[in-house]
Amino acid sequence: MELLTRRGFVKGAGLGLLGGALAGRRAFASPWGRPVGLQLYSVREQLAKDYAGTLKQVGAIGYREVEAAGFFNHSPAEVKQAMADAQLKCVGGHYAYKALAPDVDKIIAFHKELDCHYVICASPAHRDAAATGAFTVDDLRWTMEQLNAIGEKMQKAGLQLGYHNHTHEFVKENGVVAYDAMMAAADPKLITFEMDCGWVKVGGGDPVELLKKYPTRISLLHVKDFKPKTNPSDTGVPPAAELGRGTMNYAPIFAAAKAANIKHYFVEQEGYDIPPMDALRIDYEYLKEMKT
Repeated sequence: MELLTRRGFVKGAGLGLLGGALAGRRAFASPWGRPVGLQLYSVREQLAKDYAGTLKQVGAIGYREVEAAGFFNHSPAEVKQAMADAQLKCVGGHYAYKALAPDVDKIIAFHKELDCHYVICASPAHRDAAATGAFTVDDLRWTMEQLNAIGEKMQKAGLQLGYHNHTHEFVKENGVVAYDAMMAAADPKLITFEMDCGWVKVGGGDPVELLKKYPTRISLLHVKDFKPKTNPSDTGVPPAAELGRGTMNYAPIFAAAKAANIKHYFVEQEGYDIPPMDALRIDYEYLKEMKT
């Protein structure tokens, strides 16, 4: 699925689409003693039709942790029960900056009731509210400056604010890579980073080098894979692939992650050419069997 679709979905995911809970049995851990997680954007269409049933299918595959990208108008109590029934624990939720900033207090209350620790900003904003189009380094730096104040509020509530990248964080202006400017602007005591390894690669960055450069700043990972481009000169987003069936090599990334500060990691598959649950089973088995 195209990146703009992902951004558009997160942008609309305010309190009307909010997710979390506890897992009953031992988590299946891999590749370095961490439970295999899933970003629920991967099953957004299924959740909209059958929330509780879809979560049970995810849990049946073996996933034990999830991140929400919307809660589909369910109350914290309803989400908590659905997660518990599926033996899942929701550890975080994604929000675009424009959905997060005006509703911080409501989001904090929702996450507190859910016992869902991470609140992740998954899309930045323009400094000029009237601006559209590509984000500049200044826009991304400004976003982090605003998130510092939100992060302080989250911390006082016992929650952790994070930031999830796409590809625009790797734009370079006057020798400055936006991701580095964001790291410099973010207060490390208030904001952690969730590195989407796939989008880093598509954006021109190197996940291994970033984990080595910022070993204490990145605590969450997204893992995804892409098919090879049929036309090497194509600058668009490559089509999604199941883990291990595309172009991403996760062995060195996980080795670097093991030496860093990673607390949780999540499969995210944004498009399919086979039934989604079949694809997510392939993703899960790939991670379960991976050695580091």
